[in-house]
Amino acid sequence: MIENTVLAGLLHNEDYMRRVIPFLTEEYFGDFTDKMVYKSIVQYIQDYNGIPTREALRISIEEKDNISDEQYQQIVTLINDLEYDSKTDLDWIVDKTEKFCQDKAVFNAVREAILVLDGNHKDLDKGSIPDLLSKALGVSFDQAIGHDFLEDTESRYEFYHSKEDKIGFDLDLFNKITKGGLSRKSLSIALAGTGVGKTLFMTHCAAANLMDGKNVLYITMEMAEEKISERIDANLLNTTIDSLAEMPKDVFIKRTDRVKAKTTGKLIVKEYPTASAGSAHFRHLLNELKLKKNFTPDIVYIDYLNICTSSRMKAGANVNSYTLIKAIAEELRGLAVEFNVPILSATQTTRTGYSSSDLNLEDTSESFGLPATADFMFGLISTEELEGLGQLMVKQLKNRWGDTNYLKRFVIGIDRSKMKLFDAEDNAQDLVNDTSTPVADKGSFGDRMKAERSENKDNVLSYRSNKTKSKPDFGGLK
Repeated sequence: MIENTVLAGLLHNEDYMRRVIPFLTEEYFGDFTDKMVYKSIVQYIQDYNGIPTREALRISIEEKDNISDEQYQQIVTLINDLEYDSKTDLDWIVDKTEKFCQDKAVFNAVREAILVLDGNHKDLDKGSIPDLLSKALGVSFDQAIGHDFLEDTESRYEFYHSKEDKIGFDLDLFNKITKGGLSRKSLSIALAGTGVGKTLFMTHCAAANLMDGKNVLYITMEMAEEKISERIDANLLNTTIDSLAEMPKDVFIKRTDRVKAKTTGKLIVKEYPTASAGSAHFRHLLNELKLKKNFTPDIVYIDYLNICTSSRMKAGANVNSYTLIKAIAEELRGLAVEFNVPILSATQTTRTGYSSSDLNLEDTSESFGLPATADFMFGLISTEELEGLGQLMVKQLKNRWGDTNYLKRFVIGIDRSKMKLFDAEDNAQDLVNDTSTPVADKGSFGDRMKAERSENKDNVLSYRSNKTKSKPDFGGLK
């Protein structure tokens, strides 16, 4: 039995004991005899900072007055039978112990969930079940004990001269200010008013990541899965959302097959009802995707942060918005660290920020604790002038990877009909200043975008006109 192997290791191998004891609990030992031996070993370790001898363990058991003579004899027999082979590979037994803990955690969580469902649990209700299961699925041994600064000089040098595995943008200036893209184990936030383009920005980036061969998880709590997918389809097929509704099925399938053939990545879109899910639900989802679909994301999008729940605070709890939003942000960043992925989300501006032509950190809605937690935060700004030129202003607000004064503001092109973003031409940036009123480009890029929008409009009108006359032509596909 694996329980005997674990107990024998605790009793005979101090290296093994030191590595696994922080992760073991008495709940993992179902048998009374096993549990008593485990508790006695742990108590001795806590009291004397070492492994007990068999004799010390027997005496410890003998001193307990809550066990019968029969139970005592069974415990002593188990202690005497706990043999350990010194040739056992340490990494192997640690791995087996981790698997033992994971299996027991899941078993106990399922058993507890059944009690909840039957109404027989005195402390928990049905709403706690997802958290129970997600915690069980998240059980793992963390072997890291820190960086020895003076001893690990060589590894530190190698890190400085290694190329960090970042998730890049298809927008040049975003890559410049982030030094190549979003770092893993990070939380990035887009700040914008309603209708400015938070979701458009995230869906565009998700589509770009997919075409770059990355695995992408997009979690939506504001829009339906189908509406998010519609935006990504428009982006990838380079067509308007209106045209998607009119496109024949065979043409749509052929064009999406072409997209599929150009990437090795996968995109999962998952919808949760508004304000119904938080980091615990997302953790469970990530574990389920890995287990059932062998899918591990390279980046996660959460649309959007303010309508997440906190796993640490009960719904309806009397907490202020600062505490709640900061807690959500901390939990999401913790999730990013746990699963080694960048997480990109968004937040609303304050009421005054809706109509502002400029944004600052104090324009963050509900909580200033959010900027304190995020690694990278930027504002998306739209004005009537910018809209007329097909542009979106970006302003750096916080950047742990670079100086926010470098390219503090810049513009990118936007085509809302196709849910796409573009790099602006160089002369578009020349007119961007660092005053309270952004200046939009009046150069060739604006003219080009106007021409493209006009051309797109003409193509749509032509398609609609010809639709009743003959079978339409979509890029040569019949």
